[in-house]
Amino acid sequence: MQERLANRWVLITGASSGFGAAAARAFGAAGARLLLGARRVSKLAEAAEAARRAGSPAAEHASLDVASAASVEEYVRWARGRTDGIDVLVNNAGGALGLEPVAEGRDQDWETMIQTNVLGLLRVTRAVLPLMRGQPGAMILNVGSVAGRTAYENGAVYCGAKAAELQITRALRLELCGTGIRVGTLDPGMAETEFSLVRFKGDAQRAERVYEGVDPLRAEDVAEAMVWMASRPPHVCIDEMVIKCTDQAAVYKVHRRPRPPGKD
Repeated sequence: MQERLANRWVLITGASSGFGAAAARAFGAAGARLLLGARRVSKLAEAAEAARRAGSPAAEHASLDVASAASVEEYVRWARGRTDGIDVLVNNAGGALGLEPVAEGRDQDWETMIQTNVLGLLRVTRAVLPLMRGQPGAMILNVGSVAGRTAYENGAVYCGAKAAELQITRALRLELCGTGIRVGTLDPGMAETEFSLVRFKGDAQRAERVYEGVDPLRAEDVAEAMVWMASRPPHVCIDEMVIKCTDQAAVYKVHRRPRPPGKD
């Protein structure tokens, strides 16, 4: 039940928008105390304020770039100045860049995806773990993707990065068995956030076409699932959850409604 999260400390990466900002509001509404991190500090401040309005007794934020080991270390030092125990770590920072075949891929895009989705998750987890030991019912909640379970053409690096997230989650659960720390992954399908806009580097028309004729997941749907996973009794671990909109039966099976008359 959500009251289990009241006054618990929840640390969320990538909290400036999308799933992360929605998670801040949802955990805030459950009465959690929040430590938020992301690169876009002005957007992060807005997310923290929204979480406080939702009911969080404390929602603090600081700059965090999970692609930088120095930034992660500095952020966790900042977090230690606010609490000596983290109850829930939400590794949400990540994303996709580009939709080209491997033969046409760009090193910068590849490196960014691996740094944020894989190495960033590892860095943050390593740094935060000492703050989680001894916290009853503590949970590491990694945000994955259906792309980590089913590959698709032109998404090799993103699919590979999310497959790595899934296997890291599984390995962590084995490593932490006996500590009381739960480890789970939440893997969304098609969800309308800034994801496609970022992937297509600001091409709004191309991003909109991804969701055309579909009623996709919203960030709030995914955040609600996060809160449910984290609020289970301490002896219950939701290892893996796949969440998709009803219109998406599988990565390749999406129901699209015809365009209304008069629309190009």
